[in-house]
Amino acid sequence: MASVEKMNDAEYPVDSKEAPGSESDIERGNGLVQVASNYVVDRKLEKKMLFKFDIHILPMLAIMYLFNSIDKSNLGNAKTDGLTKDLHFTGNQYNILLSIFYVPLVLTAVPMNMLTKKFGAKFVLPIAMIIFGSMAMISAGTTNFGGIVTTRWFLGMAESGFYPGVIFYLTTFYKRNELAGRLSIFYAASEVAGAFTGLIAFGVFQIKDALYGWQYLFIIEGGLTVLGGIIAIIVLPKSAATAYFLNEDEKALAYHRIAANSSTVVDSEFSFRQAIRVFKQDRLWPVYMSIGFCVGVPLFSVSNFLPQIVAQLGYSTVKTNLYTVAPNIVGACFVVFVAFSSDYWGDRSCHLAATLATTAVGFVVLACVDVPNHLGVGYFACFLLCAGGFITSPLLSTWYNNNTPDENQRAILTPVMVCTANAMGLVAANIFTEQSAPRYVMASIICACFGFAGVAIVLSLGFWMKYDNARRNRAQGVNTKAGDVPTSELKGGQKDPSWRWMGGVP
Repeated sequence: MASVEKMNDAEYPVDSKEAPGSESDIERGNGLVQVASNYVVDRKLEKKMLFKFDIHILPMLAIMYLFNSIDKSNLGNAKTDGLTKDLHFTGNQYNILLSIFYVPLVLTAVPMNMLTKKFGAKFVLPIAMIIFGSMAMISAGTTNFGGIVTTRWFLGMAESGFYPGVIFYLTTFYKRNELAGRLSIFYAASEVAGAFTGLIAFGVFQIKDALYGWQYLFIIEGGLTVLGGIIAIIVLPKSAATAYFLNEDEKALAYHRIAANSSTVVDSEFSFRQAIRVFKQDRLWPVYMSIGFCVGVPLFSVSNFLPQIVAQLGYSTVKTNLYTVAPNIVGACFVVFVAFSSDYWGDRSCHLAATLATTAVGFVVLACVDVPNHLGVGYFACFLLCAGGFITSPLLSTWYNNNTPDENQRAILTPVMVCTANAMGLVAANIFTEQSAPRYVMASIICACFGFAGVAIVLSLGFWMKYDNARRNRAQGVNTKAGDVPTSELKGGQKDPSWRWMGGVP
């Protein structure tokens, strides 16, 4: 083994002395790599291993989520091409169609994520992808409101465990202070999806043939999703410690990293009894849920109604879809930049509050400005919506996962929290009504209020975490922070005297 550095805690000492490692540091058990407490870390090996994770896992997950987001949000593009007219919608049936999607998305997320923990994300996530891609394709063959409602129901059911499943999956590969940046690369695909589906719609809607443009849109995007799911089953590894692209030393290191700075027990067997204890042992889940409510309304308003918001500019259907591209691309860049900044500073609260405020300001502008007479200001507001809107979800997801060291508890807490945000999609779907078009003034005001309320809750939680960490340090007579004590030694979780909150105000 190459030169190594001694590890006494979760962080690597800057001035550690080099020492040789030995095969005795690595033990085998239950088919998994087991790492002894005196395990030593080779930084060059770790860098090489992280690079392998990044190139084998992140691109595939990003592509998967790209198509997940496309299939979920392409109704807005289809509506601009006359979907509601061609399927003979009446009244608020379009809003009902949007709402129906979120019902199974909320109801089945927890059992779907439990399946992910039990059988592995390598199989559950790609199969779900194949199902929701198929539902998108079948939607092209519907001829009335009842038909497309049915396909959207099953599409929502298949997608329900996808996002929380990916979050849980990433926590088994990356340490807590690496998670937000990697999750942002995956999540940026949702912003790119908005641009990508806009570009696809721009081209597809110019096809003049036997089918409607929106039907070609569903067929093309759904078919690409099914193909991506088949490829994902082949590419994704089952776990860090058993990844097919790692050598034996890298597998041992991968196991050790998660034990040091992510999980109390790595690759633990699924236990429902242990999982539901999170709602008794975690004191902050109601606060996370409240933040999820505040994040969900502006988030889903942007993802579902950006084409309608841009339509206020008064351009044709083709140009409206084209004009959604630039805000989504800028939003994708902000997702990655803000997330890596959050990892670098070890802060979740201030970054989350700032991005929520950015989106809220964008909605305030839309509510106060006569967009048709101030096109530049109105279009700039769309950039604010995307720059702040999409990063809020990965920041919040990273925050509560960072402070939940038990894998079983993460497996159930994550979908419950994601469900909270997804449930607010029902609110978003019913405030952007036909009656309030084209300006959607009241909808913009509601989104801004949720955003600013979220800012207040997030900052309050961030300052409380800072206060509680200081209180624990005074009680123990030490000056430690999150990451100084390996998570494998925090069997008591948040009640352990050595526990420190991660992500509060610096």
